Amino acid sequence: MMRFTELPEISVILPTFNRAGLLPKAVESVIAQTWTDWELLVVDDGSSDDTFNVVNPYLERHSAIRYLKHGNRKLNMTRNAGIQAAFGRWVTFLDSDDSYRPEHLESRIGFMQENPEIDMIVGGFHTEGDIFVPDCYNPDRMIDIRECIVGPTLFGRRDVFIALGGFRPLAYAGETELWARAESRFRLRKIEDPKTYIYTRANDSITKTFNPLRP
Repeated sequence: MMRFTELPEISVILPTFNRAGLLPKAVESVIAQTWTDWELLVVDDGSSDDTFNVVNPYLERHSAIRYLKHGNRKLNMTRNAGIQAAFGRWVTFLDSDDSYRPEHLESRIGFMQENPEIDMIVGGFHTEGDIFVPDCYNPDRMIDIRECIVGPTLFGRRDVFIALGGFRPLAYAGETELWARAESRFRLRKIEDPKTYIYTRANDSITKTFNPLRP
């Protein structure tokens, strides 16, 4: 486990808002990683539920877990707060309704070590059944999520996210917009395997609740 005098190799950023009941599964999936040189930043986007009381026992037991809270800024600004606070060379994400398989971080850092020319990757996730979401380029059209840039599966050097200025404050598909900006400046790769990120999608997920007609 990370000591205070050391910097972690990977920073995992877990944004959350009023999902106290889902957090233990997500947090424990990070603790269970075969790659142990990580820090976990739980970034609370102004929750009014029991989020802190759920997270606090993990803070007491694990020095590599940190908790940040700010007023409600929505998902992309919450991700940015985590990027700014991260100490790791590499940054990745975990949504609070999802989880990692134990080998997730090890597989990602392994890929980057084997492909040093690549700056950022995305993909490699598992879902139960087919999930269709609004197409960010044509919100009236539904597409398979496997065609999308799935934000929490992004894994890249922290300095790449910093150079890009992080995510834009978009209501939907901020990760797709970031990926598009990155394509002209960095070396990117979409991967299919290993599928070590477990994408679950809670009922309040943006991909379920997004309404293109609502301002």
